[in-house]
Amino acid sequence: MRVLVTGGAGFIGSHTVDLLLERGYDVRVLDNLQPPVHRERHWPDYVPAKAERIEGSVDDPAAWREALRGVQAVMHLAAHQDYLPNFSRFFHTNAAGTALLYELLVAGPALQKQVKKVVVATSQAVYGEGRYRCPLHGTQFPGQRPLAQLERREWEPRCPVGGETMTPEPTREDDPPQPHNQYGISKLSQDLICLNLGARYGIPTVAMRYSISQGPRQSFTNPYSGALRIFVQRLLHGRQPIVYEDGRQLRDYVTVWDVARANVLALEDARADFQALNVGGGRALTVLEYAEVVGRTLGLTVSPEVPGRFRVGDTRHAISDISRLRALGWEPQHTLEEAAAGYAGWARVQQDFRDYSDEGAAAMIEQGVVRSAGSKGK
Repeated sequence: MRVLVTGGAGFIGSHTVDLLLERGYDVRVLDNLQPPVHRERHWPDYVPAKAERIEGSVDDPAAWREALRGVQAVMHLAAHQDYLPNFSRFFHTNAAGTALLYELLVAGPALQKQVKKVVVATSQAVYGEGRYRCPLHGTQFPGQRPLAQLERREWEPRCPVGGETMTPEPTREDDPPQPHNQYGISKLSQDLICLNLGARYGIPTVAMRYSISQGPRQSFTNPYSGALRIFVQRLLHGRQPIVYEDGRQLRDYVTVWDVARANVLALEDARADFQALNVGGGRALTVLEYAEVVGRTLGLTVSPEVPGRFRVGDTRHAISDISRLRALGWEPQHTLEEAAAGYAGWARVQQDFRDYSDEGAAAMIEQGVVRSAGSKGK
């Protein structure tokens, strides 16, 4: 079987390409090689020579037509990820690019018959704050935290009924999606497009809602690459990690190798068809705890800086219920220590590895994405 992997030169995409080739698939990669993921417009050396390469964008019909020739399945992993308020680009790439795939499949009966499966990368971000338990009012799904609340350093969401403090719980695939940043909204649009059009036209489709994926090949310069990138860059250059809010926000980290395994399972298992699947690590850590994991793996003492900054649009807690994926036989197999060691080992041998954290933070502060909360007690 020949499989097209869009975004196959990126982080999750390249690991998925590796696993597909290992399993004996023929692989074609479509990637636009654009910033912020790629600093220079060339194919990374980790993209295997066995994979056919096409440079092009998923918002270009001609690129899709060329890439779809002769393939039996599509792993649509290409996406625009960023924190900056370039809102339209999120929807051009993530939503319109996905709609274009289904448009071409439906418009060409031969192509629709040829493509047997589509696996689409969406995101945990579709849920927004997700599921919480209020001690008085039961299960709640709070909206985004008001800016004024964050400026007062009141980090925890309150019960929308009575204002009580709540406990975060793992969010399920059938919980109501309430994204509140541009990335999450575009990913929900993509999720709705692929599942609904797939069902309507009988194109087996799976939406993979990844939690925070970690491991080697994460972009040095993409701010959306997450905590591991920043922590390793700063620690290996003699600096301490900087964390947002108070560092006690819970995150569900999963290794990229386990994400790639989930992608291939979704491709191969018909029980996944027409479903959304959460892909998480099976446990939640605070950001401060995760910084400790990274420091311990690198053999370095960690004392994170907590300056009281926050990102506009962030969720406070993000935890995925992975029961549905587990029911298909998938389990996380790799540890966060392995991911940290893998990323640090890979980063150290890259010619362009340095500490980019100040540049990324400065850009986000300039555009109002990162802000400073008021002093405690005010």
